[in-house]
Amino acid sequence: MKITINILVIDDEKEIADLIELYLKNEGFNVFTFYDAKEALTCIQTKKLDFAILDVMMPDIDGFEICRRIREYYHFPVIMLTAKDEEIDKITGLTLGADDYITKPFRPLELIARVKAQIRRFTRYNQQEALQNDMIIDFSGLILDQNTRKCMLHEKQLSLTPTEFSILWFLCINRGRVVSSEELFQKVWGEKYFSSNNTVMVHIRHLREKMNDSAENPKFIKTVWGVGYTIEK
Repeated sequence: MKITINILVIDDEKEIADLIELYLKNEGFNVFTFYDAKEALTCIQTKKLDFAILDVMMPDIDGFEICRRIREYYHFPVIMLTAKDEEIDKITGLTLGADDYITKPFRPLELIARVKAQIRRFTRYNQQEALQNDMIIDFSGLILDQNTRKCMLHEKQLSLTPTEFSILWFLCINRGRVVSSEELFQKVWGEKYFSSNNTVMVHIRHLREKMNDSAENPKFIKTVWGVGYTIEK
């Protein structure tokens, strides 16, 4: 039986939103399209969504705020659309819990490829959960449960995005070994890594913030400059 994937699209530029909807529907996705944030927020609360594509520049509530509200309750993948080719927009989106970003103008087929890549990654980890019933990491007050995708630190649950959980899980199962940014990106995102890509760095920084950790005196994730990241045994 084919599984229906519900995708939320929010963009105040009607032509762009309708074009994205057309391409997504051609791929068999079920699409909820909105041109303003208020109606979209109602959809988020009332519909079972599996994915969201959010425009950053909205007249009422911007995409960053919508992403933040999504991450309060949901862990499905989020892609941000930005008209600015500025690093701060990308970093802000990733810090708030977005899984990827794409700069306007963009090729619709590139967006579709990124959507499919995020869905494959998200689905793959969910399938692994169903197959692995004893996948729990427990050390130094940190507990990661692959079955529930929950992370506890000193008995307090951390609200991690699927990408953040995957990064932390991969570093934990490789404790004692330095994992390069390239390897981490390829394992978690399943895509080719480019040296100019700072996506891993931003997610690591966000993880440290949530874990109340620091780059200067880390308790968990340590940076090995010029090599990558490690969690010591």
